[in-house]
Amino acid sequence: MEEKKYDAVALGELLIDFTQNGTSEQGNWLMEANPGGAPCNVLAMLTKLGKKTSFIGKVGNDMFGKMLCEKIKSIGIGTENLVLSSTEKTTLAFVHTAPDGDRSFSFYRNPGADASLEKNEISEKLISSAKIFHYGTLSMTNSTVNEATEYALTLAEKHGILRSFDPNLRLMLWDNESHAKERILYGISKCSMLKIAEEELEFITGKNTISEGINFLKEKYDIPLITVTKGKKGSCAFFNNGNTTIQAESPTFTSVKTIDTTGAGDTFCACMIYDVLEHGIENFTSERLKNALCFANAAASLVTTKKGALCVMPSLQEISNLLNK
Repeated sequence: MEEKKYDAVALGELLIDFTQNGTSEQGNWLMEANPGGAPCNVLAMLTKLGKKTSFIGKVGNDMFGKMLCEKIKSIGIGTENLVLSSTEKTTLAFVHTAPDGDRSFSFYRNPGADASLEKNEISEKLISSAKIFHYGTLSMTNSTVNEATEYALTLAEKHGILRSFDPNLRLMLWDNESHAKERILYGISKCSMLKIAEEELEFITGKNTISEGINFLKEKYDIPLITVTKGKKGSCAFFNNGNTTIQAESPTFTSVKTIDTTGAGDTFCACMIYDVLEHGIENFTSERLKNALCFANAAASLVTTKKGALCVMPSLQEISNLLNK
């Protein structure tokens, strides 16, 4: 890939994920403030793998926003385009974790600093200095940040930058399902790489199987690389080389003890971006696709063994150890 200052730049939400961590002597929940937000989780994993990253977003000029800024700086993510809002508070999410590690969310975001990012606060210089630009849909839920996201994508296209998209659908943050679907399809229309969960694929295509959903997308959009995560069932990938579609699948790792699935999809997404950064987005074979999926599944499985995501991403050595088992 062309020499750039940054391997990846991401735009989106940076927030606090409050997760239960025991109870007090009085029987009250004790909540741990974990730094989170899907796009920044992706950057955290890429940084752990030795890639240079930077983040575009907005947090409140409050105790949580300042903590988030310091946290992502400390793990090596660039903050030159992280804006501090004097009017909006940092977005908070309360995460309920089920016994099997699956989660449900309650968001405190009305609208929240991340949804107040403005078009004129986006750095074109930063976007142009990246090899890959990554984005999701939480930065499309409100008109102000949606305009900023569309502008950032225009800049990425203008400078010929690969674009990675993960819908990361949170329906409770949308005014209605049709709006969410329309924005996801917009995001898909702009990307070079798509990471999508199985249930999200069904939501936007109306198709009951992955193959039908992929065919629906292939008929409408020209996306070289699509990966589909299936939770405990692993993942699959589809690479369009112009003439044929190469595909592969890989199971998940069942030997780890899952306690919190927060960030698993983001970790997976980051590892697929890592493969493209290492080897390019061309010349995928079935073997390369399967190896990339296996690596990404291993990393995603490891992050589920700890609470939170952004600050507990697995190292290359930890991933290698699990793969060798």
